[in-house]
This record gives sequence, C-alpha cells and structure tokens, in this order.
Amino acid sequence: MLNGLPNGLYVMDPNRFDDVYGPQARAAIERHLAIASPPLTADRLTPDLLAGLEVLVTGWGAPRLDAELLAAAPKLALVLYGAGSIRPLATPEMWAKGVRVTSAATANATPVAEFALSQILYALKHGWRYVLAARAAAAPAARGPEIGAYGAVVGLVSLGATGQATARLLAHHDLVVQAHDPYADPAQAERLGVRLVGLAELFATSDVVSLHAPLTPETRGMVGAGLLESMKPDATLINTARGGLVDEIALVDVLGRRTDLFAVLDVTDPEPPVAGSPLFTMPNIVVTPHVAGSLGHERRRHGQAMAEELARYVAGEPLLYEITESGLATRA
Repeated sequence: MLNGLPNGLYVMDPNRFDDVYGPQARAAIERHLAIASPPLTADRLTPDLLAGLEVLVTGWGAPRLDAELLAAAPKLALVLYGAGSIRPLATPEMWAKGVRVTSAATANATPVAEFALSQILYALKHGWRYVLAARAAAAPAARGPEIGAYGAVVGLVSLGATGQATARLLAHHDLVVQAHDPYADPAQAERLGVRLVGLAELFATSDVVSLHAPLTPETRGMVGAGLLESMKPDATLINTARGGLVDEIALVDVLGRRTDLFAVLDVTDPEPPVAGSPLFTMPNIVVTPHVAGSLGHERRRHGQAMAEELARYVAGEPLLYEITESGLATRA
C-alpha cells in the first residue's frame, strides 16, 4: 500500500485504454488506488511491478493470469476487467488462488442490444434485402411481401445480459418476443415480457432469430442445417454474439437454396471471413465487421462500471458484476 491505498496497475491495449478509462473513470479509480506506473502492456510487466500489486485494472489486451504471473503477484486480490468475456485472462490457477474478477460485460450489453434492435426492425422491413437487390441490379428493387414490425415474432437465443437488454428494448415495440435459454429464470422472463420456448420451436416460429448465447463447447455449431431449414419463409437470422455458434458451411448451403431467408452476421468464424468467402457475395447475407459491441467512447461505460465496482470493493460491499468460476460456464 502507498498512502494507505491498495497498489494498482493499468495493464491493457494502449490503443483502447483512453476509450475505456477516460478522465472521469481514472479520477474515480485513483481515489481508491495508488497507481505509480503509467499504463502498461502485458509484455512490460516485471517482477518488481507485480510484487506489490493488489488490484489489476485492465480490459482488452489483459495479461493471462497463469501460474507464473500469479507467483510474481502474491498480493493480487481483485481484477477489474473493463471489457466483456474474461476468458482471455481466466485460468484454473486464478480461481484456485481466490482472485476476484469483475467484468464490464453488462455495460457492453447496451450497444450490442441497440445494434440488435436496429437490425431486427430493419429485417422486418426487408431493408438489407432491398439495398443489396438494388445494388446488384443497378435499379430500384422490386417490392415484396414485407413482414413489418407489428405483431412480428422475434426469437432471442439466450437471456444473458445482452439478451435481456435486447428484450427490454423490444418491449417498446408491438412485437411478440420469445426466447430459448436453459438457464433462464421463468419469473425474470415473465417480467421481461418474454415467452420461453425450446430451440426448435423458436427457429420454426420466429420471423427474426437473434443470437446472444455464449460460445461454449455445448453451443459451438448449435445453429446447423436442421434449424436453418426449419425457419419460416422470409425469416432472418442475426448474429451479434459469436461466429462459432453458427455452422457456416450449413448456413451457406441452406441460404443458397432458401433464397427467401436472410442473415445479418456481425461475427463470423473465422473472423474476419477468409478472402473469397461466399458470405461476402451471397445476395441474402450481409456481414458487418464486429461493430455491435462498444466502439470508441461507448467504451467509457466499461471504465465507469469498473470504477463503481472498485468503490464497492474498498467499502466492503458486494460487487455487482463479479464472475465466479461456476458462473463462467454460462457466459461468453
């Protein structure tokens, strides 16, 4: 400790540091931490810096908390992770040592939900379809039987932080919202105005399916040929979660035959798609370059959330966004 304050370090990608930990967040953090070093990258951590480290303030570009780092940082007690998934830094050794980790994933849910809402409503108007058709023909696109938003059925795959945030935004529109999530609390779903259904039913009955599930061994490739084939005529699949959730070979095959279907992919596997991928040229698929999550100063929400968590920590209060080893299994 220095001047009675726990010792802290900022360690992350320098290109994103100011976006996440802007002046307001840094001022709030430094009321509670003694930070003697300027922001560092993970490769610049040295034993003398780690020896007294008690609180690691990080985000994108975080160091992996492996046995070697933890041995050099015996006092490390808390990690403030101003980004989304903690999987890049988490290790069994970290959990075994009892290091506490809190994440700004909930803050990242807001822009993802906003993007998902925009794409859901646009899909129900067939917006992308008309844009691509007009560009391909260099002429006005022929109008078709658009679904429209009123009374349309939107299916959310997962009611985690992002799925919940999306459901709250959808509640302002005259839509029917249903979700599949084996871990969802039925009472919470009811409060959100969401009907819980099986995955097969969700795909077969939704006008738009929006993916918000974490990528785990169980969910990898979960959206395969069978589910895609079952989708309603003119339905749209939106993926703002993880590319690996979708079997992209099956997606290309099914949408190559089912030209009434459409897909909006903000994430792919691999990311970005390989050069020459049919995802770039198919008339019923549009790819955006992973822009749904926090961009630029939208990331200031992350830093502010971590500053607030630090204040709770030093006051001995419960952390709102703490992630446990058992809870990680259901998160992105």
